[in-house]
Amino acid sequence: MASTVAQFAALVAAVAINNTAPPLGLPQALQQSWAQYSPWFPAATYVPPPGGAISFKPFYDTSVAGSKLQRHGARYPEKAAGKAIKKSVKKLKRAKSFRDASLKFVEDYKYALGVDDLVPFGAAQSFDAGQQHFARYAGLVNADMLPFVRASDSDRVIDSARNWTAGFAYASNQEYIPELSVIISQSTNDTLDDKMCPEAGSSAHATKKWVDAFAPAIADRINAEAPGAKLKKTDIPNLMSLCPFDTVAYEEPSPWCNLFTREEWADYEYYGDLFDYYGNGYGQKLGRVQGVGYVNELLARLTSQPVHDETQTNHTLDFSPLTFPLDKTFYADFSHDNQMISIYSALGLFVQPRDLHTKHVDTERTWFDSKMVPFSGRLITEKMECTVDGRRGDYVRILVNDALQPLEFCGATGNGLCTLANFVESQHYARNDGEGDWPLCFE
Repeated sequence: MASTVAQFAALVAAVAINNTAPPLGLPQALQQSWAQYSPWFPAATYVPPPGGAISFKPFYDTSVAGSKLQRHGARYPEKAAGKAIKKSVKKLKRAKSFRDASLKFVEDYKYALGVDDLVPFGAAQSFDAGQQHFARYAGLVNADMLPFVRASDSDRVIDSARNWTAGFAYASNQEYIPELSVIISQSTNDTLDDKMCPEAGSSAHATKKWVDAFAPAIADRINAEAPGAKLKKTDIPNLMSLCPFDTVAYEEPSPWCNLFTREEWADYEYYGDLFDYYGNGYGQKLGRVQGVGYVNELLARLTSQPVHDETQTNHTLDFSPLTFPLDKTFYADFSHDNQMISIYSALGLFVQPRDLHTKHVDTERTWFDSKMVPFSGRLITEKMECTVDGRRGDYVRILVNDALQPLEFCGATGNGLCTLANFVESQHYARNDGEGDWPLCFE
């Protein structure tokens, strides 16, 4: 393995990466407590495939093809969230005095964040991801075989896709310039968005219980330090979210970050984890099924066979080789965090031994939004022809933010490799269109 890593490092070193997303000036541990608002970070050190090669032809005994799914970069708050944040800030600003020095900034603070769109930091994240992926997968492309790129029809997702292609081109010295080939409308069948299951519930019941558990003490503390503010427990998550949103928008530490303790940030992180676990993950009855269409598209790419799906795939697009080719070596799709959670769950990743607690932090969980769907978070599926234990064949492995997934459900051992046949077989939930769950979306 040491020689494999050295060979891979030598290949990557040949490509200069000029990271453009600036450091934010805050400890990594704090940034990770922002859950789905965390900036991207590697959840583990990337381990190259057996033999270290990433190329069209066997090289160091391995050839690879890749399929990437990536969340858009850091953004401003969405409209409803921004409105709620402004109301909470207004409450705090009406305090008659601020008895704690950490609150003094509130007197002059003005909420001036935009709505929905990428912030410059988020644009840089996607550009840097493009550079990184060219450095890692340069052996998969040539002038006639560029990455095939799709995006869901949302401005921040489209912009992220185009920033990624720009970074990919930049890292190749403009030799390879991929294009955004398909934009999928979010008003029709779209495997890159989660708006097609009208009967799916929300995580409101779970997050409300957790707010009831952790937020009252914080509200009492701040109200004592800011008499007249009269904050309620529901104001606390709004104010805490200003730490990540202001920091990524202004690219400097937000004073909101200093208002809360390390323990309170851990509670906020859990709030985000519950939001997605019970919103689109295993805690939501109709969460997994919203990822089925994408998983079936992934299986089609891995096997070079037409898509078989009766959920949210767009048959017009998926049945055309122009809009859903099956002969590419690298695919790049751009989506939203909620949909990525559904896709992880449909695949069988991040299974928990029990549903997450809603009245106290589940310290044994492996479900962390910051490691799953941070801003610019990514899932990469690598298909490779290689020799494992003396047997040559097609294998699959999955990485989420560079962390190799164990894939026990298809017989992987410590190397994270499943045979392609076993991986396809393991995806029975998707191959059976959600095993009866999809019709429930419309009942």
